[in-house]
Amino acid sequence: MRNLKIITHLFLFIIAFALSTCKLSKENRQTVYENNFDTGDITHLSNTKISTFNQRKVLGNFNNDGFELLLNQIPAHDLVEISFDLYIHDTWDGNKASNGIGGPDIWEMQIDGSPYIYTTFSNADCFDGFCSPQSYPDNYPNNKHNPKSGASSLLLPGFCLLATKPGGSTLYKIKKTINHHKSSLALQCIDHLIQTNATSPICDESWSIDNLKIVSIQLN
Repeated sequence: MRNLKIITHLFLFIIAFALSTCKLSKENRQTVYENNFDTGDITHLSNTKISTFNQRKVLGNFNNDGFELLLNQIPAHDLVEISFDLYIHDTWDGNKASNGIGGPDIWEMQIDGSPYIYTTFSNADCFDGFCSPQSYPDNYPNNKHNPKSGASSLLLPGFCLLATKPGGSTLYKIKKTINHHKSSLALQCIDHLIQTNATSPICDESWSIDNLKIVSIQLN
């Protein structure tokens, strides 16, 4: 019995010591920018246009174009978390390259001039077992995934050319956390779409975003 008490006390001492020396990791999170574009607010944004898609206000739509978000006076931080809804509209060809006629269809996100996403998306249907692959959720050209891989919603209508077709647009929930310490941040989203045989390129394929949010994170 005495040995059991000694072992119990020793075990409790070890637990108490471990807890006393364990440094709890805390995060100080602060939302520095948030926009669902419902009010038409384009503060801090350049090259902007707001449209209605699926009964919602979105930033876009874009074709061989994009936008830039410039933020200043961000509180002291170690990381930034960037999240938004990305809508891929109509006939994106993914990795497909048709002698410069259609594809590859590339989408890119840069932060302070450095690329953090450089990928392709495919909205194509599969025929006879063949699918026009996309790189997402990886970067182009290293990987080939089936069309709409990693998507959050598959049955949205298209924006223009496929406006009456369920599955004409695809929703991706984008979230990136990166090391960042500067008091300013420049977020740029652009595309490199190829559709030289389209009467209206922006009707043939485009993209838009919604629910853009930037969070600064300070690690204690």
